[in-house]
Amino acid sequence: MKLLLDENLSDRIINKIIDLYPDSAHVKTLALINTDDAIIWEYAKANSFVIVSKDSDFHQRSLLYGHPPKFIFLRIGNSPTSKIVQILTDNFVTIIQFDSSETESILVLT
Repeated sequence: MKLLLDENLSDRIINKIIDLYPDSAHVKTLALINTDDAIIWEYAKANSFVIVSKDSDFHQRSLLYGHPPKFIFLRIGNSPTSKIVQILTDNFVTIIQFDSSETESILVLT
C-alpha cells in the first residue's frame, strides 16, 4: 500500500516507514507542495495513494466524497517526527485492514 504524506508532515518520515509502506511518497517529492487540497486528492485517487494528514480539510473532503482515495487523519497536534513514525508503525495492521475495507473511508489515529 502507498501512503501520500501531506505537507503538514515531515518528508523525513518516508525514509523511516518505507520498509512497511513501499512506494509511499511525500507531496514535496511529487512537486505537490503548496498545492490545493483538491489537486492532491485527485492525484492520490488517480495513483492509488492513501492520504495521511493532520489537515481537517481532507477529513471534510472524505466525509463529502467518500473514497477513493482513503484518508488517514492524524489527530495528534504538533508532534515530533518520531511520534508520527511510531503511530504509523504501531498501527500497521490496522492501516492495512483499513486499506482493504470496502466501506471505510477515514481512519483516525491519535
